[in-house]
Amino acid sequence: MRYRNRAAAVTTPRAPSRTPGRKTIRRWSLAGSVGAAALAAFSAAGGNGVSPAAAAATAPSAPSARAPAARAAPPNIIVILADDLGYGDTSVYGSPVIRTPNIDRLAAEGTRFTDAYVTHPVCSPSRAGLLTGRYQERFGYEFNPVGRDNKGGVSLREIMIGQIMKTARYATGMVGKWHLGTPAGYSPADRGFDEFFGMTAGASTYIIDPKPDDHFFNVPGAEAAERATAEPDPRLAALPFDQQLKFFRSKAPIYRGHTIVEERSYLTDAFTREGVSFIERHKKQPFFLYLAYNAPHVPLQAPDKYYARFPEIQDPAKRTYAAMVSALDDGVGAIMQKLKDSGLDRNTLVIFLSDNGCAGYLKGACSNAPLSGFKGTHLEGGIRVPFIMRWPGRIPAGRVDDRQISSLDIVPTAAALGGAKLPRDRVYDGVDLMPFITGKNPGVPNPVLFWRAGVNFAVRNGPWKMMVANKAPASVSVDLSVPPIMPEGVQARIGPEGQHVMLYSLPTDIAEKRNLATANPRVVAKLKGELAKWNKTLVLPQWTSRRWAYIRWDDENLQLFN
Repeated sequence: MRYRNRAAAVTTPRAPSRTPGRKTIRRWSLAGSVGAAALAAFSAAGGNGVSPAAAAATAPSAPSARAPAARAAPPNIIVILADDLGYGDTSVYGSPVIRTPNIDRLAAEGTRFTDAYVTHPVCSPSRAGLLTGRYQERFGYEFNPVGRDNKGGVSLREIMIGQIMKTARYATGMVGKWHLGTPAGYSPADRGFDEFFGMTAGASTYIIDPKPDDHFFNVPGAEAAERATAEPDPRLAALPFDQQLKFFRSKAPIYRGHTIVEERSYLTDAFTREGVSFIERHKKQPFFLYLAYNAPHVPLQAPDKYYARFPEIQDPAKRTYAAMVSALDDGVGAIMQKLKDSGLDRNTLVIFLSDNGCAGYLKGACSNAPLSGFKGTHLEGGIRVPFIMRWPGRIPAGRVDDRQISSLDIVPTAAALGGAKLPRDRVYDGVDLMPFITGKNPGVPNPVLFWRAGVNFAVRNGPWKMMVANKAPASVSVDLSVPPIMPEGVQARIGPEGQHVMLYSLPTDIAEKRNLATANPRVVAKLKGELAKWNKTLVLPQWTSRRWAYIRWDDENLQLFN
């Protein structure tokens, strides 16, 4: 594995492969859940959502008084998450059409990762893994809620990154899309974030006061992806267009804390405004900001000020999508400028990534090039994402790093930098990335990574990537549209056609076109064994998959569960 900067190419040795039970930075507890004492301890130390009546002895420790002087001024940390942004949809990751100067500058002033992964190829489970630092299958959050987050969400026994950072006396803020639970107790304001501005749903309209020069494009077949719940509302079609927008927003409203507010600005711009405001109000104390844009997730909507930047794009879907990414890029630029103007630039770690790959149902409006596959699949285009880290003076500038990392690494990295202690009663699946980035640890942060969606699995171990997926009948309709909603309670099971095994050597086949499973039975057996060990540490899904999709890959019809 190599990482490169502008001056030289440096070869780093591969770390020995580790089994699922031997991550060295944490203690393992296969119980997979936290008791009341640990939760209460987090509340006593500053976490939200639980009574503070716990014994202080079990609370995570505050930074030591004898720590180095730098610990007295821990860094601010900002995580900027895009929504369904394609691997190839920024210019720094190779887009030939979408110009993203601010994201490009983030990479030029920091380290850009080529082999960064998320834990699931759809929005909600991926975010659950990121914010807990744990494979979401450890606590049952395996499938997209598809409206069920209106009644529940991520288990309240799970401890979110906001709760962890509050134990280190950070001000914590969340702006944007949550998608992990709406009821009391499940919202960001209940789960460690001092401030919350955004939506708890998975999608909302960006514009509620349409202007003559605003741009809207509905991709045929993608309508279900725009809804906040499983079933369409029959009242919607009878409304005028401007009322449709307001009705859709009412189904996925914007909150400030627990209160619904009216937001009339273009939603991407509103989230940028609130992120900048949070920095201004907390610039005199360490802060953690989770800025989770919903762009460029559908619906495809953009004001003309962004649309006009791409006159050369003739396809209206591609042009609207590019405009939405450009608005996101402006947001990144505004955050970076605010840090500079506030004198916080050199003491702030900024992490930029996407929650999964871009969606196939956009039918070419976005791109995961040079990867194959889309959101919802375990192909690289579904789970490998743009990932950039910037911290002047601490993270090398202009470096391209091709070692495997994961969104799971964000929690342990933030905790280590902030002086927070991770609870010791549970498994943490990520690692602190800083020793790897600075060169103190020359190994690979995550030699082995796993995925599960019902009876479908994937694993990456070094150069090898293996997928196991349900075969589908030859008669099924295979397209890239959003699939119909399945009834509640229908379990994902191995069908009568059995399963298809795919093995790829990614360094020589990044597009996953040459299945090497038949030629490498020992590799397949080894990876199946690793998957089996990992799978034994997981729990059953808390709800069933309601979106079953079908794709054609490797000359087989395959069934997906999301």
